[in-house]
Amino acid sequence: MEPLTWGVVGVAVVLGIAWYLSYSAARLDRLHSRVEGALSALDAQLVRRAEATLELANSGALDPASGFMLADAASQSLEAHNERPIEDDMLEGQSFAGREGIESDLTAALVAALTAEVLDHVRAQGGPGEPALQRVESAGLRVQLARRFLNDAVTDVRRVRRKWVVRVFRLAGHAELPRTVEFDDELPTTRE
Repeated sequence: MEPLTWGVVGVAVVLGIAWYLSYSAARLDRLHSRVEGALSALDAQLVRRAEATLELANSGALDPASGFMLADAASQSLEAHNERPIEDDMLEGQSFAGREGIESDLTAALVAALTAEVLDHVRAQGGPGEPALQRVESAGLRVQLARRFLNDAVTDVRRVRRKWVVRVFRLAGHAELPRTVEFDDELPTTRE
């Protein structure tokens, strides 16, 4: 082969490698953006769940002790959100602003207060408690979905960042490796 041909082949190989690295970096950036969006969505759903729980607690459909327990847990969740929203902590260590325990406590309070008998009573009673209960159930389901979407996005980022090309060429830059968010989000027993 002539030197000119070797030069053209060399330039083509370099351009191919540069394109692949650029593509991989852009893909990784999109995945990180997806994690940030999913984290914001989870934050919004947690706020909705806490607000719906407060509404149910204040509806008068529950006994005072259950209402107080739910109101306290929901208030703590809202305070944690207001003191240190997730956006301040987006991917910097991904500590979820230390809210896993508080959100698990709210779930535990919902499970303890909303037994099958209580759910049947609130549904049969009607009034302001029934729509509030429906909002709590709907918000609880959305929290589950948002957390699953976030954890799926985090898993995708971690999978891509394990590739040798990403590590060798430092395509992730200085971005922190995101972590999954783990807390209890099981819905209370529901019976129709």
